[in-house]
Amino acid sequence: MSDFFVAGGWGMYPTLLAGLGLLVASILYARNPDRRYVPLMLSLGVFTLIAGGLGFVTGLMVCLRNYSGEAAGQTPILIAYGLEESLHNIVLALLLSMLAALFASVGAWRLSRQLQAAPAR
Repeated sequence: MSDFFVAGGWGMYPTLLAGLGLLVASILYARNPDRRYVPLMLSLGVFTLIAGGLGFVTGLMVCLRNYSGEAAGQTPILIAYGLEESLHNIVLALLLSMLAALFASVGAWRLSRQLQAAPAR
């Protein structure tokens, strides 16, 4: 697991921080489905995905910058490794967003149950 994180480079840190904040907000929403958590979850979700995308793009830039021509026929392999390492940022962002969406779905389900149980006005 630490190899996965290290391979992603510096972009993993903002992605992880934003994703953990998103997870906390979505868990709070799942426990107490209050509207005040929705803007926070949305903004942290966007931030998580943007941070993952930025880490991916900067990883691609480093990969292509360090490519210096044919290295004894290893060019496709070297570029493939660079792409694979860059994709770690996207994977982390998607995993954290998926977990947060699961908790947010639980909160939305609980909120709908509360609204159904409320007396009609």
